[in-house]
Amino acid sequence: MELDKYKQRQQIEKFIKKMPSLSTTVGKVLEICSRTDASPNELNKVISLDPVLTGQVLRLINSAYYSLLSKITSLTRAITMLGMNTVKNMALSTAIIRSVSGAKKSRALPTAQFWQHSIGVGVSAKLLAAACDIPVGEREEMFIAGLLHDLGKVPFGDEYIEVLTLARKEQRPLIEIERDLMGIDHQEVGMMIAEKWKLNTVITSCIGDHHQAGDAAEGCRRQVAFVALANMYINILDFGYAGDPFPDVGDIEDLLEITGLSWQKYGGINEDVEKEIEKAQIFLHV
Repeated sequence: MELDKYKQRQQIEKFIKKMPSLSTTVGKVLEICSRTDASPNELNKVISLDPVLTGQVLRLINSAYYSLLSKITSLTRAITMLGMNTVKNMALSTAIIRSVSGAKKSRALPTAQFWQHSIGVGVSAKLLAAACDIPVGEREEMFIAGLLHDLGKVPFGDEYIEVLTLARKEQRPLIEIERDLMGIDHQEVGMMIAEKWKLNTVITSCIGDHHQAGDAAEGCRRQVAFVALANMYINILDFGYAGDPFPDVGDIEDLLEITGLSWQKYGGINEDVEKEIEKAQIFLHV
């Protein structure tokens, strides 16, 4: 049965409007990191005024995710060691997860399994970028982009169960069923959230184009392709659950070409995925 598409869009827009904005501190962090003349000292001043964020940064840098040899107790040292871009991504991801966790949940997608899937995609995107020798700071951005790629599924209500049921029954990609039944898909909804939160171009494009990376802006296409491949990989691996057990893998050759990955390198991340996913769980518990 086709859902009322106009009503669906209205409810989603209303939900997004009610979603809390990112904190002033995170806004300032993003603003500072977008400037070419910004210094770690400026970032330190802003973060140190927010005890919660300071605690999160220190917990993350001392976690298994970063595997440092000695404990870091100074925020200044953490920023220097990690780099401003990594700290920015860290602040952004923890703020978004906290914000989304406070949002109304539908029964359609179990929260724990949804974030397991999201972390799996983040880790896989980062490992694929590493396989192509992408600089470390940019790999961290790939992790965040993968972590947030399905953000657009959060505002869907209990009626989304019907979409998931039909996708399983017909064994078709979820995004096709969303468009057929709801007249809107999670990429479009994700773009609305990304615009509300003023996320950067790369992360916004990964959220809004991961099912058609070839259509992404040229400057973001490779990063979107990493996330698209990571999403397919985690869906096929059946790790976590985001409602898409039958992804469209028809354009996988094109995605490999965009990224510069070989089939061997694509499959080669298998040894590290589970270990890295375990380490990345810290992002859900800060």
